[in-house]
Amino acid sequence: MNKAQENKRFMLEYYRVLSGHKKTLEKVSRFVTDPKLRDHILFFEKVFPRYELIPDEMIAEGDRVFVRARLKGKQTTPLKEGLPPTLSEVKTPFALCYKIENGKIVDHWMIADQMELLEQLGLLRKPEDAPF
Repeated sequence: MNKAQENKRFMLEYYRVLSGHKKTLEKVSRFVTDPKLRDHILFFEKVFPRYELIPDEMIAEGDRVFVRARLKGKQTTPLKEGLPPTLSEVKTPFALCYKIENGKIVDHWMIADQMELLEQLGLLRKPEDAPF
């Protein structure tokens, strides 16, 4: 098995272990050393407990794995102080490129549709005449 295949297998295990389960610092640290990604995961776990990660596409090349996926969860705590939880269910797309070294995620680049997330939470309304 080449490095790209190993990294893809690692990412499939990462998604299997974290998706729909409580994401503790200990569990996340099994896979992630990148502090920004670790903090992001733990923040989303607080806001959307046991959120699911649904990978739609995964491409591996060398030490990088690109994933196009969806996050599915229910907001039960505030996104920020002063904004009460909406208790809304969300299913929002994102794309991530992970850099893997020695069996750990050491860096990442993320693109997420934050506007769609805010719309699904009822915190932002799309204009009635929007063409999209």
